[in-house]
Amino acid sequence: MVLFPNAKINIGLYVTERRPDGFHNIETVFYPIDLRDILEIHEVKGSKGVCSFTSTGIPIDCAPEKNLVTRAYYLLAEEHGLPSVDVHLHKVIPYGAGLGGGSADAAFTLVGLNRLFSLGLSEGQLMAYAERLGSDCAFFVRNRPVFAFGKGELMEAVDLSLAAYSMVLVKPDRGVSTPEAYRGIVPRAAMFDLREIGKLPVREWSEMIRNDFEGSVIPKVPEIGEIKDRLKSLGALYVSMTGSGSAVYALFDNPVDIEKEFPGCFVWQEKKGL
Repeated sequence: MVLFPNAKINIGLYVTERRPDGFHNIETVFYPIDLRDILEIHEVKGSKGVCSFTSTGIPIDCAPEKNLVTRAYYLLAEEHGLPSVDVHLHKVIPYGAGLGGGSADAAFTLVGLNRLFSLGLSEGQLMAYAERLGSDCAFFVRNRPVFAFGKGELMEAVDLSLAAYSMVLVKPDRGVSTPEAYRGIVPRAAMFDLREIGKLPVREWSEMIRNDFEGSVIPKVPEIGEIKDRLKSLGALYVSMTGSGSAVYALFDNPVDIEKEFPGCFVWQEKKGL
């Protein structure tokens, strides 16, 4: 079985309060994009309960048993007695970027195992498993635009399509750890109700929608600010850091040639209409 876990962007990201459990409540819109990893899962006949994991592409800097893909397998294997599997991940989505690549890989592993072994788990059950792996993992089970709140695990559908725009994604050669990003945050009320985002023209987003992490992250990673400024100068309608960084996305009315504009950076472009 071959699957293609996709990344997401955050449209707006408000950190509204610190919770008694040490986490933070947020408000954001998760929006899926077509930047994808490649995930292969094959059953190993005659064996149970073992996940053999290999990877290519962007190096994965953690032990196989700590990887979210492996953890997703063992989560289901423990409760459903799964056969052993060989899993190979070709990593394309960069780390430390705010794109949710690891969470997507975990969620697609759950979905793939459910199909491969005919477990009969519902979307709601898969989302419950995904929540045990990470706050935004459940989003990738549903994989449709949502307003996310709480720690990011609570979701409501939103009516939003960016198909009419050309999207550009740029990540500098530096990542941002989520704990580091949160250390600079001062929670405050959201300036806009993101559940209403479908009613707000993209040209007006810059006036109403912010990512609270930019204030704490950009001073530490000034390249992010430089990328934002350059994308604006190229005519972007809206530019924002996604998640806690360090990737920046921009929306354009028409496709733009930006490959040579950002040497040394990871650059991806989704063409208008896709």
